[in-house]
Amino acid sequence: MKTNERLYLDVHVLQTVPPSCVNRDDTGSPKSAVYGGANRARVSSQSWKRAMRVIFEEIIPQDSLGKRTKRIVSMVEKEIKKLGGIEKTEEAAINILTAAGLKIKSAEKGADALFFMSVAQAKALAELATEDPDAIKSTPSTEAKKKAKQALKESPGIEIALFGRMVADDPSLNTDACAQVAHSISTHKVNREYDYFTAVDDLSPEDNAGAGHIGTVEFNSATLYRYATIAVHELHRYLEEETAEAVKAFLNAFVCSMPTGKQNTFANRTLPDAVFVTLRNDQPINLVGAFERPVQSGKNNDEGYVEASAKALVKHANDVHKNWLGSPVLSLVIGESLKELAGETKPLKDVLDTLKEELQERLRTGGDNQ
Repeated sequence: MKTNERLYLDVHVLQTVPPSCVNRDDTGSPKSAVYGGANRARVSSQSWKRAMRVIFEEIIPQDSLGKRTKRIVSMVEKEIKKLGGIEKTEEAAINILTAAGLKIKSAEKGADALFFMSVAQAKALAELATEDPDAIKSTPSTEAKKKAKQALKESPGIEIALFGRMVADDPSLNTDACAQVAHSISTHKVNREYDYFTAVDDLSPEDNAGAGHIGTVEFNSATLYRYATIAVHELHRYLEEETAEAVKAFLNAFVCSMPTGKQNTFANRTLPDAVFVTLRNDQPINLVGAFERPVQSGKNNDEGYVEASAKALVKHANDVHKNWLGSPVLSLVIGESLKELAGETKPLKDVLDTLKEELQERLRTGGDNQ
């Protein structure tokens, strides 16, 4: 791909969730936000990215996965043990992580804060530990420190390349994120509701009419607008030939994931009502403006919020394409309600395959897929 070529993937999702508490705040209430002067249901990007990473565990090769943990000593020590040749593996893991620039409290407590490290980076540090005795000394040389830091920066894997890594102790270990995920908000006004519940004590006397436990759970229901974008050209610099597969995995996980908040209580495991995927070579475009005016359900409630939201999204997208930056270089749609934006609809599997083929060709030809 040409160094000056830009390529952005935008994903727009309409998804309805029934009564639920997908993502709650410190008081247990469903998260919310004011947008367009109206109170909206909200699901944080952190919550949805965590749900995506759970799916990544199933669809991405292990070496490309990352672990966000304080227990990085055991992660590196495990790889050192696999290679063999070092007796004091725990001490070696601590020393080489320290040489790389991290502050390690102890083997048990690990780093000061959660640290995002790929399996490939843990393996690279373990290989350096076995190959260069200087790197695992308590006072390594400057050259050994340089090698350790390089091992911790190379091979970020798909997860770290997508979501990035921030290291307060040593900014040189930072990795810029290639993907952004917006907080999901409802396309319409939402009112918070309360479920008062009681629980029966199974072993209470038969003549006892009282409850064993009482409580309340806050919930709401909403049609959500969800948006995410990837700077594919930046991702290509990290992943090269893995890029198209990584973008496919990202789209698959974004569409199919659901945060687990209160799922046992509400079973709110829905899939999207419609998905709009685009490739652009100018800039990413969030289409949340379609819902700045809260969507109203249809007359006599015969349309609900989904169809009304789809109509608003189609109109806004067409207006943006006409008046601002033109149409995307590729548009794909899942769901009849957004068909106008692409001319046809495809099932998820076909969209994933089409997107991967398109990206492979564009990355191979430098963005000119003519």
